[in-house]
Amino acid sequence: MVAGIGWKQYDEFTPSSLKQEKVDGITTDHVADVSSPESLPDFERAPPRKIDEYIRAELPYLSKRATVALLSCLGFIIMFGMRTSMGLVKIKMNNTWTPETLSAVDAAIFWGYFVTQIPGGLIAAAYPANKLFGAAIASSCVLNLIIPAVYQKPDILIVVKVMQGLVEGVTYPACHGIMRHWAPPLERSRLATLAFSGCYAGVMFSMPISGELIEHFGVLAPFYFYGVIGIFWYISWLWLVFEKPSYHTCIDIKELAFIENSLGTANQTYIVPTLTNTPWKAFFTSLPCYAIFVANFCRSWNFYLLVLFQASYFEDTFHSTMTENALLGALPHLLMTGIVPTGGILADRLRKKGILTTTQVRKLFNCGGFGMEATFFIIMAYSHTITQGMTALSIGVGFSGFAISGFNVNHLDIAPRYASILMGMSNGIGTIAGAIVPYVVHLIVKHKKKEEWQIVFIISAMVHYSGIIFYGLFASGELQDWADPSIEEEKQWSQMNEAMPIKKQTPQNGVVQRQTSMSSSYGSVETPLPPRPPRPPSLTSQTFSQDVPFQQPVEPIVSTGNPFRTSSNPFRQEAVQPNAQDTYMHGTINDRTY
Repeated sequence: MVAGIGWKQYDEFTPSSLKQEKVDGITTDHVADVSSPESLPDFERAPPRKIDEYIRAELPYLSKRATVALLSCLGFIIMFGMRTSMGLVKIKMNNTWTPETLSAVDAAIFWGYFVTQIPGGLIAAAYPANKLFGAAIASSCVLNLIIPAVYQKPDILIVVKVMQGLVEGVTYPACHGIMRHWAPPLERSRLATLAFSGCYAGVMFSMPISGELIEHFGVLAPFYFYGVIGIFWYISWLWLVFEKPSYHTCIDIKELAFIENSLGTANQTYIVPTLTNTPWKAFFTSLPCYAIFVANFCRSWNFYLLVLFQASYFEDTFHSTMTENALLGALPHLLMTGIVPTGGILADRLRKKGILTTTQVRKLFNCGGFGMEATFFIIMAYSHTITQGMTALSIGVGFSGFAISGFNVNHLDIAPRYASILMGMSNGIGTIAGAIVPYVVHLIVKHKKKEEWQIVFIISAMVHYSGIIFYGLFASGELQDWADPSIEEEKQWSQMNEAMPIKKQTPQNGVVQRQTSMSSSYGSVETPLPPRPPRPPSLTSQTFSQDVPFQQPVEPIVSTGNPFRTSSNPFRQEAVQPNAQDTYMHGTINDRTY
């Protein structure tokens, strides 16, 4: 059971059905009796598949949305495990490649990764994101099985790595597309960070696993291991993960109702973004978007520096062995793997309790995580022993896990409709950092001296500090106007309401019509209908008779009930239609229903 995520709880459907329950240390609101017809809406799960007749598509003790997040996490573990194993294999192979060739091999996957980021966002928005994510991981695993055959041919190896980057480039946008359907608003941080924590868990697991595989089964064993594991993961993904909760054949009706109600009608009225209806200009003129782009670049710079060169740094500086690199090197990423989902739970709790706004939460977690990692990078650069260096690195990388609850889920705050596209754009910019880092490192570290590595990590710290300043100034956690079509609709309603005066209805040819919220036209008064029972005195606002001169009744004022009315853009109120009058036949009609 994943702490804080493996819950089977559902938020309220009606205020009267609320009760609180403490699950995994978190107090949550959910339904007291969601099985009653009054509190549980009419939801129906999809019909079962053939395989569901023999084995249900579920994991014990996990809700379906937690299962989706967990399997997404495992997919990222495999993907980043394949990348990290490459760094350990290079050390053991002791290649005679030139620095230029080494840089090209290290950067190859990022150039392919960059190309498919924005197209991946559009594809993830137009097609089932779960199928796209699974196919991308599976394809990369198949390519990983080819690497041992071409490893000694750098030109072909570069081509294979570029192809891996091309298929992996859609994974981040696809994961955001999955979360758009599966993550309730107040659980976005914890579900998304659980999924993305696989990136860091992949690095953590890959170091000891690859080290042991290299020592006992040969230097190329990690490539075969991750290729085979990825195929088994893909089979599980196809079995357990569905595009939307409403498509799941085994989902609990209460969980389905909770997710659908929490997302409201956003998914029902969702218009698939395309090249023509996507607000590209708004993306490139929005400072909150730029804040995410900058933060992603800064985080990617330091992350890929560690993925590609952490083992080389400790070997060059402290002459560490393969075993030390494999075991001690995994410690920083182990801490980060635990902190990332923990930070997501804490961020959601601060928002749900109203302690901090979404904007404040994003800035606090992002800037705090960046600042601590940058500071401890400088401390590590001037460490004198491997223990000091590894301790500083572990603390810094651990704190950076909180930043994932900042910029990495910020897309879903400012533009959930375009989250997959924004993620593709920001991740593409981050990929540029991954492609530049190898060239910068090989340009500075020519003699494998400690002083050269100090320059590398000081540059990395400065990159993070610049990201803190920009994100702290311009980031936002609020839905942007250009991402919410209801804003434009509200403006149109407001303009029409101000431009078109309300006209009183006048009698024509003896026909009287009374318009209320629950009635329609009532036809002619030429044929009298049976009189209604006398109205109770308390309900009669005015009494009219032949002896009392007619007085125009006071017209009550009520709200228009416009669904787009907000406190910031109130619609003017309209008068209720006055009591019908027919001076031609009866005078004022007040005591008869037609």
